[in-house]
Amino acid sequence: MRSTETLMHEHRIIEKMLNVLSNYSIKMEQNKKVQPAQLRSCVDFIRTFADTCHHHKEEGVLFAEMEAHGMPTNGGPVGVMLAEHEMGRNYVKGMAQALDAYEKGTSGADKSFIENARGYIGLLSQHINKEDNILYPMAEDMLADMDAQILQRFEDVEKKLGTGVHAKYEAMVDQLEKDSAS
Repeated sequence: MRSTETLMHEHRIIEKMLNVLSNYSIKMEQNKKVQPAQLRSCVDFIRTFADTCHHHKEEGVLFAEMEAHGMPTNGGPVGVMLAEHEMGRNYVKGMAQALDAYEKGTSGADKSFIENARGYIGLLSQHINKEDNILYPMAEDMLADMDAQILQRFEDVEKKLGTGVHAKYEAMVDQLEKDSAS
């Protein structure tokens, strides 16, 4: 498997989480109770799987190599992706803050969670599309001769997370997908 295929596989898992967030947002809008623990699991998944694991592979490995091979980070496609990662982190921070208030029963906290969740869903949906269809093909052309090294560095990221963590989060999102659909 190529490094970009690894990242695209992770995108499919992240897209499942976007679906989960959408389902929970709809339930909350319909005044159906969503357990804070389920929402907390969503935030944990995004912070650990999407950001600490996936975005670290992009930012710390793939994008860094693209820059080292002549792709500018300021003003170019990589710079746009980095800015969008930061925007995503802000939405997740907003979700976490709204969730804290939601757990306390604060009025309007559900609306704040929904607003941040939908912002994140919209951002990540188009972000993933740009990476899969524009940036990753550029990376494949630019870095073809060092794909094995990139894959090894991806493995190093996984090792730092811990054994079984990746699989734990894949199982978590599958369970949340079932829970959010019922």
